[in-house]
Amino acid sequence: MSNEFAPDLITLVDEEGNEHNFEILDKIEIEDSQYYALYPVFDNAEDSVNDTGEYYIMEVVLNENGEEELAELDDEILLDKLAELFEKRFEELFDYDEE
Repeated sequence: MSNEFAPDLITLVDEEGNEHNFEILDKIEIEDSQYYALYPVFDNAEDSVNDTGEYYIMEVVLNENGEEELAELDDEILLDKLAELFEKRFEELFDYDEE
């Protein structure tokens, strides 16, 4: 049985060593940089219900060993631009209609 429709999941480790699971909603490449839209995945159903529904935008960067990592964005203007692009793509992907 194929899992081609299974979510694309990633586990990130924060600075304190805590693991956080995310679903990769989408990826965008702009000017030789790659960005991910990530949505948290919860083990507890109650946490999912209480979640605000916000997603995170992360940039792919190279660490000191030349390995790819995901990092938060500090540039608010770039973050806003990326959010607009992701939102437009989400509308197209999910055929979202506000009516």
